[in-house]
Amino acid sequence: MEYLLHFFVLVPLAGFIISLLLNEKNEKAISRISAATIGVHLILGSLFVFYWIFSRHPNLNMKELVVYKSYEYEFLIDFYFDKISATYFLVGAALSFMVVVYSRYYLHREEGYKRFFNTILFFYLGYNITIFSGNFETLFIGWEMLGISSFLLIAYYRDRYLPVKNAIKVFSIYRLGDVGLILAMWMSHHLWFENISFDKLNNHVLVHFQLENHTKVGLFISVMVLIAAAAKSAQLPFSSWLPRAMEGPTPSSAIFYGSLSVHIGVFLLLRTYHFWEYQTPVRIAIGVLGIASTLIATGISRVQSSIKSQIAYASIAQIGIIFAEVALGWHLLALFHFAGNAFLRTYQLLVSPSVVSYLIREQFYHYSPHEKSIEFALPGKWQNTLYMLCVKEWNLDGILYTLLWNPIKKIARTFHFLDEGKAVVFFIPAYMAGLATVLYKEEIPLNIRKYLPVLFALMGFIMVLKSFSERRNVFYAWILIVMNNFWISLSITLNSHFPANQMLIYMSGVVVCGGLGLGILLRMKQIEPGLDLARFHGHVYEYPGKAFFFLLACLGLTGFPITPTFIGEDLLFAHIHSDQVVLAALVALCFVVDGLSIIRVFGRVFFGPHVKTYHEVAYKSS
Repeated sequence: MEYLLHFFVLVPLAGFIISLLLNEKNEKAISRISAATIGVHLILGSLFVFYWIFSRHPNLNMKELVVYKSYEYEFLIDFYFDKISATYFLVGAALSFMVVVYSRYYLHREEGYKRFFNTILFFYLGYNITIFSGNFETLFIGWEMLGISSFLLIAYYRDRYLPVKNAIKVFSIYRLGDVGLILAMWMSHHLWFENISFDKLNNHVLVHFQLENHTKVGLFISVMVLIAAAAKSAQLPFSSWLPRAMEGPTPSSAIFYGSLSVHIGVFLLLRTYHFWEYQTPVRIAIGVLGIASTLIATGISRVQSSIKSQIAYASIAQIGIIFAEVALGWHLLALFHFAGNAFLRTYQLLVSPSVVSYLIREQFYHYSPHEKSIEFALPGKWQNTLYMLCVKEWNLDGILYTLLWNPIKKIARTFHFLDEGKAVVFFIPAYMAGLATVLYKEEIPLNIRKYLPVLFALMGFIMVLKSFSERRNVFYAWILIVMNNFWISLSITLNSHFPANQMLIYMSGVVVCGGLGLGILLRMKQIEPGLDLARFHGHVYEYPGKAFFFLLACLGLTGFPITPTFIGEDLLFAHIHSDQVVLAALVALCFVVDGLSIIRVFGRVFFGPHVKTYHEVAYKSS
């Protein structure tokens, strides 16, 4: 049966490619291809699941493709199938099919009709790669596809201010989850000395033996997995992004943030359960985090004035309970709970426009006060305090800004003196000196050489921070992003024996995508002389082709799996030793801020209200 697993990915991939080739004005063909792709996938997959159940439901593992292999490293695509994959597949396929059929009529004559269905199929492809992944590397491919499709659907109304702003905010949280997963993969390489498959993680004896001798390493991997899962599933302290993600069309809100995408964090915990099940602190942390998220999200949902926000926080509360169930080892209950919550939230979001009108009519003609609830048992001051905290959403946005984004912005502002001229005078000689240290590293004393990789990574971090805070020169910001990758490559080359062919794998995508993006920006500057990063320009309206290719350049530069840079990032971390926590943290921070800077450049240049006044401009509020 193993050889059938790759068809779960090939069918949605074929549908996605066909949908790209269709004429955007042919709504009937676009919607039919999308519905047929997911419908056929659901039928064939259901038959496979029934056959698998009657065959005593064995765990299936298939090593599909070795992408890159050296004497000490192997990057492979691996597929895995068990009861978790089966549940997520059946729920995902059924809900996706219903949402696609619903969207055929809901989005009729909408300007971005084809773009919506293309993105849904792209999401569905990434979802299937994720749930059928057999190792961290394959899972990360689907994980990244879910992230970028989320960004594109939140910013579906790309001529409006708030959808674009919230899409960038959600992407920033997703980027934290990405780096958590990358760091878990990094330390996992050093723990297992291979790209461990999930099939091997089910071997209790093997896992227990490794963790007995490497307790701290196991704890680090588990914490990184928890951070990635919490960010993806909107658990504390990342809960505030989910209602902001409801800026997209109602069908995308239903399939993404009510049912499927928001439960991928639960999937990650279930898939890695056998790794951390004997780590009591991790189980306690997952359970406490889930219960805390449930209590806070329940209170917030009860005071929301928007029905979409109510549903979003109610979904967060239920996912918190599922986190606690997974921590207790109640897997079957967690899977059943996931399916029930996914179907319920999808239904609630799809009927929410009708519910609003119904409730308004009922309140106008048949108003009756709410019955007393549990809060009335509390003292008056406690009730008022709890109410105000929930109305302010426990200031979750403010906490994230205070602890994370504001410090980054504050550090970035200290480099405002570093304009284009000073940067050339400082960074080019510094990079030449760095290259010289790599060429003659054997002649540098060891007590000095061991600090140079951290110094070079710090230089890259300074450059990407400056790019993140740049508001005037869009070319300068883009070049700083590209140079950040050069500094990281230099740092790892000096840190370890980084073969030339591996560095070429990493830098090939950086150079090609960086050059493509710079060329498009130069062309845009010729056409639109006022181009800067101080505001949203909305140029996708007049230059959709340039926006599409610039998006591809952005994705390639961030390490999205369309260029060899994706493999190169994994190779980079494989050459950071397990005791070099500072270097790993700096490189991870570089990737976080790098992704934010890239998506900020793309959003500011091509999305948002158009700068030209003869185009319609949407209000900032929604």
